Amino acid sequence: MTGVKALAAALAMAAAGGAVWFGCAGGTATGDDLGDGCRGSLAVGEARTFFAGADLEVRGHTGEWVGYDTEWCSVTARGQDSGPTLRLQIRPVAAHRASDAAEEASATPIGYGWNGSFVGRSRPEAAVLVDCAALPGKGLLILTEATAKTEDLTRTQLLQVARLATETARTAAGRFHCEGPLGTRPSGVDLSGWRDVPPARATGTCRDVVSAATAARLGVTAVSEKPAGRALTEACALKRGAKTVADLTAYYGASAEQEMYLDGRYPGSVKGATTRTLTCKGALGTAYVKLVGPSGGQGGPWGLRPADVQELLGRFAATSTARHGCPA
Repeated sequence: MTGVKALAAALAMAAAGGAVWFGCAGGTATGDDLGDGCRGSLAVGEARTFFAGADLEVRGHTGEWVGYDTEWCSVTARGQDSGPTLRLQIRPVAAHRASDAAEEASATPIGYGWNGSFVGRSRPEAAVLVDCAALPGKGLLILTEATAKTEDLTRTQLLQVARLATETARTAAGRFHCEGPLGTRPSGVDLSGWRDVPPARATGTCRDVVSAATAARLGVTAVSEKPAGRALTEACALKRGAKTVADLTAYYGASAEQEMYLDGRYPGSVKGATTRTLTCKGALGTAYVKLVGPSGGQGGPWGLRPADVQELLGRFAATSTARHGCPA
């Protein structure tokens, strides 16, 4: 997402969040009542492990987010006002605006059979998507985060942010009678950063995106990639030295709906981009794939020809959607 669109999304989230906080009923749970947190969906054990067994306090609020029922919950250790807070959202995919970790291109896949993303760059965040035909957008979206810097948390606490998402998704899926397959409880999180390698050595999100012939013609000397999997947003950059030849991004589920909405509302922010949509199953919905070249993708000895754009976009879309189980 561009800076303009990120700001717009953040402002929208702040405005709506304020309306929800003051306009709807909330509740607090402690001790034996923790199982009722987040309307019974909170993965209490995962939250307790994050706080090393401390007594917990759970606060919850329910209201509308862009017209759809959404639940917000927070978990803190009782008596530790200066400590971190775990935050949790449970919403339908149709409530796509400002979907946090789900729309982060720097995320790594949660893995373990889930459609989901984990972000550990600044503060840890996670997002999980579950097929759920009964909900608007045909999916259940779970978002979690910790209000502490990644560097100030233990590896166990980082893992618990991901587990809070997956195990809350498991409980909520039963509550909403979701039909989608569920993954297993994660045993680790991937904190890998961007990896720059020659195109032929790509094993992540850039694997099989650029052929040897095209790399030679465009002067691509490296690709910048993240681990491959089923993250809800994933990206690949093609480089010639320090210059970016093309940026490719694929969006799924709420992330795709958010990006398509913002591109429609702020068309100037994507001038020169080429996009493609593909149909996926269930909560993944319409995959939205985008290529942006240097200076809009035109001009100069390393500018992209229309045929180059279609080749790169097609190869990236094919490999990404295949990982996500979308029909060919």
